Amino acid sequence: MTFLIADTFTDSLARLSGDEQKAVKTTAFDLQLNPAYPGMSFHKIDNSKDKNFWSVRVNSDIRIIVHKSESSLLLCYVDHHDKAYSWAERRKLEKHPKTGAAQLVEIREIAKDVPVPLHSKHEAEQEYRLPTVRPPLFAQIPEETLLSYGIPIEWLADVKQATEETLLALTDHLPAEASEALLELATGGKPRAQEPIIVPANPFEHPDAQRRFRVMSNMEELQRALEYPWEKWTVFLHPEQRQIVERDYAGPARVSGSAGTGKTIVALHRAVYLARKYPESRVLLTTFSDPLANSLKTKLRRLIGTTPSLAERIDVYSLDAIGSRLFHSNCGKFSIVNKETLKTLLKEASEALVGQKFSLHFLLDEWEQIVDAWQVRDWDSYRQVARLGRKTRISEAQRTIAWSVFERVREGLRTRGQITWAVLFTRLAETIPLLKNAPFDYIVVDEAQDIGIAHIKFLAALGKGRPNTLFFAGDQGQRIFQQPFSWKSLGVDIRGRSKTLRVNYRTSHQIRSQADRLLDPVLTDIDGNREDRHDTVSVFNGPPPTIITLKSESEETEAVGEWLSQRQAEGLRPHEMGIFVRSTAQVDRARSAADKSELPYKILDEHVATMGGYTSIGTMNLAKGLEFRAVVVMACDDEVIPLQERIEQVSDESDLHEVYDTERHLLYVACTRARDFLLISSVEPKSEFLDDLLISS
Repeated sequence: MTFLIADTFTDSLARLSGDEQKAVKTTAFDLQLNPAYPGMSFHKIDNSKDKNFWSVRVNSDIRIIVHKSESSLLLCYVDHHDKAYSWAERRKLEKHPKTGAAQLVEIREIAKDVPVPLHSKHEAEQEYRLPTVRPPLFAQIPEETLLSYGIPIEWLADVKQATEETLLALTDHLPAEASEALLELATGGKPRAQEPIIVPANPFEHPDAQRRFRVMSNMEELQRALEYPWEKWTVFLHPEQRQIVERDYAGPARVSGSAGTGKTIVALHRAVYLARKYPESRVLLTTFSDPLANSLKTKLRRLIGTTPSLAERIDVYSLDAIGSRLFHSNCGKFSIVNKETLKTLLKEASEALVGQKFSLHFLLDEWEQIVDAWQVRDWDSYRQVARLGRKTRISEAQRTIAWSVFERVREGLRTRGQITWAVLFTRLAETIPLLKNAPFDYIVVDEAQDIGIAHIKFLAALGKGRPNTLFFAGDQGQRIFQQPFSWKSLGVDIRGRSKTLRVNYRTSHQIRSQADRLLDPVLTDIDGNREDRHDTVSVFNGPPPTIITLKSESEETEAVGEWLSQRQAEGLRPHEMGIFVRSTAQVDRARSAADKSELPYKILDEHVATMGGYTSIGTMNLAKGLEFRAVVVMACDDEVIPLQERIEQVSDESDLHEVYDTERHLLYVACTRARDFLLISSVEPKSEFLDDLLISS
């Protein structure tokens, strides 16, 4: 008998308490081992239209809903007795007549009678209303076309009558592929055609079905699926994501998309796919910081926990960590200069030149973005370099003075026996092509928008232009550390091999659509690659974000503390909440709010990611790669974001645009860490960015 699990089961399991989950897992394992075990208590659900729905007793109150046929047993749902039965009575499992995919379909005539707040997406119990205030959105679309999107026949009439006001309530009742198609149509897009699909004889083998049903072939697979029920991506993968993961690429490739669209998930699956497909290969999975690399390691363990041999061939390191290892083994010992020492060298060199008028801030930026980044090694090169990313123009006479400063800094580094990270990666890029064997066969890079010029040189050298070797995942809208530059000029040309994900799994429609107001709908990089975000859709609804401005910090502490306490009362656990501020100067405000709500918390730093059992408090730049059910973005005051210190250091109006962009990206990153609940707070006067968030769509 085939044993399957549905994503609705993992969703419902995640909502139970820890003790309840343990009991459910034990019963699920028993079911897999022997569904006919005499002690297993099966009860037919008489009031369900689908006569194959049964309940399985876990304890005196908890019931698992299964769909049982002669050839298969499907775990569908789990909850307390009455809610579990109600869920089963309102659904049926069927094969879609057009697509051939297996679907759990909500029964239309029952759904309309169930009252629930429209902003919630709970699997059962949502009120369905059909006001006719605005014109229908899909009335002119042929029924055959709507059916091809996976819309169940009994819901066609409602889809035909759906308006802007009713669409979100309607999509909560439909299978995921149907919801996504309708949301994309409503936002002016066109559902993207998947690669040609031959309708399989087994409806569970259809790509749309595989995103919600998976065969559990052994106990280890089931254990992995139930261990982290909230992280469904370890078991279920969207067809569009799977296509990107399993495609062959003639050269470097990139997947992009707004926050929450699953870029990191694609990167993880791509690394695993390559390791499985090429059993003798070594795969590098990398990103720009140690905390993000540690997070990738954790996720990788969850993805392939039952096949440790794969993990032995996938190395997960930050770029600095793998660069250090390779440099030490191929080039020898080294010492990296820290930023404070570099500032001191720049200050001493500039003061030694009488009459030079460059600020220390300008010299540091010029060093980091031009001289060091591009490894400009002599005056002729500096005189001719295209100062891409630097808006402030300087004359040749000024360049002569600036180069005198940089020459002194270079000499100071040589005297100290120290190098920069850019030097390390540039030397590696020159050394790696000379090696007999490449250190890695395939390289997958996450958060690629924040890697630098020398990193790209290094990665291009690792890839050597081989097919499938380089795969990048990133989002220009989350770029907060690096100036834009041309990847193509450095040997990494992704044109024609770039794909933008548009389905958001992490963030509710309400949070995502409001946060998107901080960014342009279309972002274009230096090489002309476009990320079109206008057709991004979220697959679930939630309450709208709360944006408040208080008169004092004490009032803010009180309000945020109360909001956090409300989330706790609703069942959220400390580790499911995060509090972010612009810089360390505002961390005490976040501490005070957490103390007010009596939440246990940990302060994040560049070495420590989230801690189990604690609420995370950190700066916005440490929010990358994290996600929480509830997020507070505090202290969004005027002169805090955008940070006044950065604005005051700008000497050119065009440079100011770059500062504003990255400050917006920071706020966007912080807001989109939230899955279900978002609170943004400030003290008068508030940040101008909050006005953008509050503008009606």
